[in-house]
Amino acid sequence: MRLLLVEDEKRMAQALCEILRLEKYELDHYADGINGLAALESNIYDIAILDVMLPGMDGFEIAKKARAGGITTPILMLTAKGELDDKVTGLDSGADDYLTKPFMTKELLARLRALGRRTLNTTDGVLSYGDIVLETGTLTLSCVSNGQSVRLSEKEYRVLEYLIANQGQILTREQLAVKIWGFDSDSEYNNVEVYMSFTRKKLGFVNAKTEIKAVRGVGYELRCDYV
Repeated sequence: MRLLLVEDEKRMAQALCEILRLEKYELDHYADGINGLAALESNIYDIAILDVMLPGMDGFEIAKKARAGGITTPILMLTAKGELDDKVTGLDSGADDYLTKPFMTKELLARLRALGRRTLNTTDGVLSYGDIVLETGTLTLSCVSNGQSVRLSEKEYRVLEYLIANQGQILTREQLAVKIWGFDSDSEYNNVEVYMSFTRKKLGFVNAKTEIKAVRGVGYELRCDYV
C-alpha cells in the first residue's frame, strides 16, 4: 500500500517515515503544500496523511482542491489543533479522518488500517477476486476452488493488490510502474513486464482461473471469465 505524507516539521516527518516503512508501507514524503497537492493529484496513493499547517498551502486547501479535482484518496489530517471547529473544517474540506498531535503510534496505525480496508474493500486483511484470495498480512495467494496457496514476493503482492483494487479497469504500464516503484524510482517499464510474468506464474502455480490479461498497446487487467 502506497502512502503520501505531507508534513513540514522535520522531526515528526522523520519519525513517521521510519514508523510507516517499518510497517511495510510504501511512502512518499513532501514538506510543503504545493508539492503535496501535486503528488496527491497524481492519484497513485492509497491514503494521504496531511498536516494542516504547511508552507505554500495548508492541509485544508489541499483536501479541498483534491476533492474538487475528483481525487477520492482517503485523507487523514494531522494537526496540533484540537478544537472542534478545526476538526469540522478538516472534515468539511474532504478529509476522512482527523488525528490530533501528539498521538500514539498504535492509534495512527489503527486509523490507517481502517482507511486501508475502505480503500481496498478488504475483510479482515483479505482481498479477493474471482477464485483467488490475497492475504495482506502474510502475502499469501490462495485459490478458493482447490485450496492451493503460495507465498508472494513484495512486488508480486503489490501487482495483485493494485489489480484487485482496480478490478474491471485496464491499468497502463506507466500507472503500474509509478504505483509500485514510485516517482523517484529508476525502474524501467520492462520491470512491470518482468513482475507481471512472475505473478502470472504464481497464479498458474495455484491453478487459478483468474488471469492477468495483456491488452495490446494499453496495459493489463485482471479477469476471471468463469465467474
